[in-house]
Amino acid sequence: MRFIAVAVLSLLPVWAQAVEVGERLAPWTLLDQFDQAYTLNDQAQVLLVARSMDAAKLVDAALQGQPKGYLESRRGVFVADIQRMPRLIAKLFAVPAMRSYNYRVMLDRDARIAPRYPGPVDKVLWLQLDNGKLVAQREYSTAAELRQALEQVRP
Repeated sequence: MRFIAVAVLSLLPVWAQAVEVGERLAPWTLLDQFDQAYTLNDQAQVLLVARSMDAAKLVDAALQGQPKGYLESRRGVFVADIQRMPRLIAKLFAVPAMRSYNYRVMLDRDARIAPRYPGPVDKVLWLQLDNGKLVAQREYSTAAELRQALEQVRP
């Protein structure tokens, strides 16, 4: 019985932070792969969240062949949760490799932001925003589906 109580209490912070359709997203600031700060603001229309390397690879595959600034022109922001990645691997290999991408990756190194938006680890979470408010939420498990959805967003 004590285990159940501890489990429920440990999940309360996650439930308390989960955002619902119609709610305003709290602003946050993360560094990208170039150590440039980005703060979520009312201009963002699409927030993509990847909680695993597999999900991040879906985003990369969906954006392959697109010109630099493609995601930004659609007012899209990509957050990658890399807190499970060993810091040395991230510093020496993963983040330097991301510098060749033609889009920005907001790096959630300490899992401060991604847990606010619960979803499956193996899928890309798509949060549709309108002036900072969540208006829709979707999940994508293939790069083709994600690419098609991005193409529907008007720059």
